[in-house]
Amino acid sequence: MFSWLGKTASSCLSPMSRYAPMSKDDDQGSGGEDDALLWSKDLEKHSHGEFSFAVVQANAVLEDQSQVETGRHATFVGVYDGHGGPEASRYIADHLFNHLIIYFDDFVAEIYVLWQFGKPVHHDEPLNVRLAQENGAMSEDILRNAFSETENGFLTLVRRAYAIRPVLAAIGSCCLVGVIWKRMLYVANLGDSRAVMGCSDRSNRIVAEQLTRDHNASMEEVRNELTNLHPEDSQIVVMKQGVWRIKGIIQVSRSIGDAYLKRPEFALDPSFPRFHLPQPLQRPVLRADPSIVTRRISGNDKFLIFASDGLWEFLTNQEAVEIVHNNPRAGIARRLLVSALQRAGRIRQMPYEEIKKLDNGVRRHVHDDISIVVVFIDHEMLDGDEAAVPEQSVRGFVDSVGPSNFNFS
Repeated sequence: MFSWLGKTASSCLSPMSRYAPMSKDDDQGSGGEDDALLWSKDLEKHSHGEFSFAVVQANAVLEDQSQVETGRHATFVGVYDGHGGPEASRYIADHLFNHLIIYFDDFVAEIYVLWQFGKPVHHDEPLNVRLAQENGAMSEDILRNAFSETENGFLTLVRRAYAIRPVLAAIGSCCLVGVIWKRMLYVANLGDSRAVMGCSDRSNRIVAEQLTRDHNASMEEVRNELTNLHPEDSQIVVMKQGVWRIKGIIQVSRSIGDAYLKRPEFALDPSFPRFHLPQPLQRPVLRADPSIVTRRISGNDKFLIFASDGLWEFLTNQEAVEIVHNNPRAGIARRLLVSALQRAGRIRQMPYEEIKKLDNGVRRHVHDDISIVVVFIDHEMLDGDEAAVPEQSVRGFVDSVGPSNFNFS
């Protein structure tokens, strides 16, 4: 019946309609409990409300990594969608948050020392100083530094292992991070994972606001950006098997890793035909500087959805926020995930009950690894006294919960 399962991944994942019409069965939210490759945390507390968390594995080895860190004053969300292997996304999960904490602590210490001695901060840093004074020192520069340190660290790892395992140069990851600090929201993104805010409009209807920009060659603005940055390269973006790809290889234009598309020293020879570039790299093709959005949380902001692109392949932003808005909080991330899997099954003409029976690896022909974190914003917790919120570190697809060092103060 499902003869396509014998095909290669590239032929199975042929271009298809981006979204199928929503079926009444797509939002039942049930059926995920007995899915051996689906993990979830139904509802946990964070400093400004509650969150729901779910991950499903499709690849032979889970390439998505994700985490939520909760502190007394702040909440951190990270979704890292790896490609080519799990090494880059695992590295990000192990290092980026720690780099953020280090840069935050260093900046607070600098401000404190300058204040103690009555010295003004450098004239070229007024924004950082204002943010430090008003918002607890979190800033866009701290996020950029954490991303940069993570990129440099992973490329150092690639360099050390290149002689024995050169294929590490072809492994990378998208990187989506959100930080809520008091009434401020910071979102930083590389690649095509997405953060979407559910907001109420003047008629009290829920509407979706996409906070991130998709760094994907399928977007015309990204193709234009690449051709403007590389006017000498007629092959910078090409259509291959019905999909726009950078150098005919990769869809995302920004990432952590993918060293072979950033530095000539990591070029891969013809024994790696999928990643071999016929012409030597003159300058980086991919970027590692994130797009960052900073905004004050308003009374109309109800919740945030952070998810890898596997969710957005099957649900529109508006469909996703309506599912969250119209259903109970507990288990809402799993409900979103099951809705996407039901949609994937309809497109592939394979019921979700049959998808559950597929082994990891084979299941990648139907859908990608998907990670979802839904963060609810309770405004009384933003404005009121401190609530007793556990400082905990939650990793996607990991049952144990550890303590977090997210002690912004």
